[in-house]
Order: sequence, then C-alpha cells, then structure tokens
Amino acid sequence: MSTKTIAVLDQSDLEDGQMKEVPFESGKVLLSRLGDKVHATSATCTHYGAPLVKGVLTADGRVVCPWHGACFNVCTGDIGLTAPAPSALHSFQTHIADGKIYVTADPANTTKEKFSRPPKLLASGTEVGGAGVVIVGGGSGAFHAFTSPSYQHGFKAPIIILSQEANAPIDRTKLSKALITDASKLEWRTPADLKIKYGVTLRVNTTVTSVDTANKSVTLDDGKETISYDTLILASGGVPRRLPIEGGELENVYTLRNVQDTQKIDAACQEGKHVVAIGSSFISMELVVALSKRKLASIHVIGMEQYPFENVLGKDIGAGLKQFHESQGIVFHGSTSVKAIRKESGEAVTKVELATGEILSADAIIMGVGVRPATDYLKASGWELERDGSVKVDELLRVPGRADVYAIGDIATYPQLPSGTYRRVEHWNVAGNMGRAVGKTIAGSPQPFVKVPVFWSAQGQQLRYCGIGQGFDDVFIQGNPGELKLLAYYIQGGQVTAVASMQNDPVVSKASELLRLGLMPSAELIKAGQNILNIDISSAAANVLLK
Repeated sequence: MSTKTIAVLDQSDLEDGQMKEVPFESGKVLLSRLGDKVHATSATCTHYGAPLVKGVLTADGRVVCPWHGACFNVCTGDIGLTAPAPSALHSFQTHIADGKIYVTADPANTTKEKFSRPPKLLASGTEVGGAGVVIVGGGSGAFHAFTSPSYQHGFKAPIIILSQEANAPIDRTKLSKALITDASKLEWRTPADLKIKYGVTLRVNTTVTSVDTANKSVTLDDGKETISYDTLILASGGVPRRLPIEGGELENVYTLRNVQDTQKIDAACQEGKHVVAIGSSFISMELVVALSKRKLASIHVIGMEQYPFENVLGKDIGAGLKQFHESQGIVFHGSTSVKAIRKESGEAVTKVELATGEILSADAIIMGVGVRPATDYLKASGWELERDGSVKVDELLRVPGRADVYAIGDIATYPQLPSGTYRRVEHWNVAGNMGRAVGKTIAGSPQPFVKVPVFWSAQGQQLRYCGIGQGFDDVFIQGNPGELKLLAYYIQGGQVTAVASMQNDPVVSKASELLRLGLMPSAELIKAGQNILNIDISSAAANVLLK
C-alpha cells in the first residue's frame, strides 16, 4: 500500500455539521466535520454506489445514504449501524495545518472501484471451541447477522448457515426489480469468501425440520442429522402465499421467492405472451415494472384495492402510480378479486375469472399476495406461535423462555420502539437490520432493535418510504403524484409516523433519522410549511440536543 498526504480543502470551507466530496488524485474522498473534528472516508455507498455527500449527516457520527438508508460511522467507516450496505467504507487519517485540511490515504482506495473496505482475513486457528452460532435461513437477516459479529466485533466462534436455497445469500430485491436469473450476479459473497473471510460454513439445499431448545440442537431432513448450537438465530423468512382458489396450483401460476422462481417467470413471460399479476403492492408491481420493458401482448393487474399501493401509500399516490403505469400499457382491475383460474385440456392459454365475471386470458399468472412466516418446523417442534404463524420476540429479538434463541425477519413479531407496539414487517431491509442488531448482541454489545423501517421500489421513478406504526388517518402531500414527484407525510394522532417521496432525495433518509431521534416535527408544523431538511441534527449544537 502506497499512501499519500494531500491538502484537499481550506479549513474555512467546511463548516460544523457539513459534508463535502473532494478530489484525491483520480479518486474522491468524503469529508465530514463534527464539531472541531474532521473525518475522511470513501465517498460512495457500498450498497449501490450512491454519493454519500447527498445523504444525511448526524451529530452522533452517522452518514445515511440518500437512496436506501444504508448507514456508516463517519469516524471509522464501519457498517455496524444499519443495512443494506454489505461492506464498510475506507477511513482515512486527517490533520489540519496552515488552514488546510490534509488527508492521508492510498489513492487506490479513493476510487469507485475500491470504495468498500474488504473484511480482514480470518487467520487459521482463530475459531474457539464450542458449538457456536447456527443460523436457520440464508437470506438478508442471515447475511447481516454473521457479517456483524465476525467482522465488526471480532467474533470467533464457529458460524453455520443452514439454507434451503441453492446459493449463498443474495440481493433478493433484484429478483422482483430486475428479474435476474443468475444467482452468481446476486450473491453478496461466494461460499468460499464466506468461509475464508468470515469464518462461516454455508450449507445450501438444507432443510431444518425441528428445533430442540432443551438440548440446544436442530434436526435436518426428517431426522437424518442433528447439529448442536450455543446460539440459535431463526431467520427462515417467508413462504409466498397462494390464493385458496380453483386453479391456484396450476403449473403456469407463479410465486416469487428465489432465483429458481425468477427463472420460471422469465421463461414464461417472453415476447408476445399475456401476463396477469394478482396483487397490487410491492412484489407484484415491481415484477410488472420489470415485465413492462418486454414486448408482451398484455399485462393485467388485479387488486383488491381501488389503486395500487393504496393500503401503504393512500389513494392519491396510488392513483398517480396507476396513471403512470396505464401510460405504459398496463391494465388495472381494482376493487376485485380472482374467483378461479381454469385451463381446459388442449387450450393454449389459461382463463382467469374475476369476481366481477370478467374473463382474462393468460399465458403466465403471477401471485404477489404476500408471504406467511416459514415456521412449519417450529410448529412441528411444539412451539406456541402467534396467530399468523410468527414468533414473538423481545426488544433484543430474543425468543422469551428459550435460552440463546433469536428470531428475525419475516418470522419475527417484535416490539417497535418507542411505542412498544408489536409488529411484523415483511421486508428484506428490515430483516437485514434485525440481523445486524442480533449480531451485535451475541458478540457482547446488546443492541435493541430500534431501526426505522426503510423501503424502496422502482415505479417509474424511485419510490422511497420510511415509517413506524401501522396505518394512518391523514396524508399531507406536497407535489403531484401523477408526475411522480412528491413528498407525503403520513399522520396518526397528529404525529407524523411515516414519509414517502419520489424525486426528493434525501428527504426519506432525513425523516428516518428524525423518527429515530424523536425529533420529527408535528403534523401541524409540517402543514405550516416546515422543511425537515432544514432541521439541524449534525452540528455540535444539535449534538447537545441529541444527548
């Protein structure tokens, strides 16, 4: 490594609570000033490459990505704060002399090709004895759980992932958003990297059939093998729901969960085909967007609500999104349901009968109607589950009454702070953040799950959303949903509990931090014109307030 020390900026040009992106030879460095201290890191988010200078800086040392809410420690570059970033930033030394800010760095680590800090290789023989950590599930929660203890906290106990999937943990969001069919293009890390760099043993195509918490063991494949654990993380995710209707199990009726599902959908939805999507929320509508770029004969969307996303975003934004998608040739059938799916012997296409009596022709039918918790193995083990099949956990995501057992992701019903209201959130990023929190806890730094859920979806423009609580009784919208440029504040009991945006970054990232810190203005102030981007949460004065 060859480092250089370069004067990158006049000291007077960087104010307290401010970030600036500055050149460093052929690369770039992000400067962040907190009080009298200046910190330097790589300038680009390690998730999808967003410029962090356009994000949000907080006085407690966080920089939040403007696109998807990934968060880093500006003092160290670490990723222990929040998903979905898979890697840390480089952190560079700084000093001030003669009114100039100097940065000392390897120029190679300031380029976009090397904006992430690779994990330290685990030396052979560093693992300690014992059964270690067993993780059931190979998704987002699992990935962020093991990166947190093994990399961030020097956790040395053995880690085993038992995954039903055929590949290492993937960026699952790209299945619905881009219909990528090659697992190698989606894996966060290869199985070899997991073993060498993180000390993780990955077992794919592996099914856990029961859990014995009294003897601290899990059983695989109907009793053929038993694995012991010291700590157990249940991250088994969700099982796509199928409507209990006639024809719901036909071969050309698809759900989406893994790479094999995208391969089937991709093959069935080629040029000239008729496609029907059942469901009008995230998974279904993201697939519709991806498929709308193909030369299909038709795409019909069936939703129980009048407008797509209505339950989450409200009627006005749903109507604006519907207007856009209709301009792309999508046909909507709102406020209805599917009565039956039929395909007679010898017929080329399937008939989808709606409750209204209308009949649609379809070569391929996609059911995007949510998931149920993948907890059949727990039910078989005699566990008492919630009514929806989920596992109730405490603020540390521990399963009460079962020592050293945690549940995260789609299967976990957790107390959302600060209200303590129990919720279950089906989202890849929430699972990742839960994994991070549990990783810290089992590594000796107990971490209550306090992250504000952040979602995103490509819907003509990037839709971003963050929020706590369930439901809303009022929505205050700035902008025009029909033009896909808006800010929406969701209000419950006079308080803003969620924010959505399109073409208004980094408002949602700022809102997620204001909700986390308890500093979100009242609905009355928002309606009176207060701009949350103008609220100071990054200067020394703000730090006093945060404490």
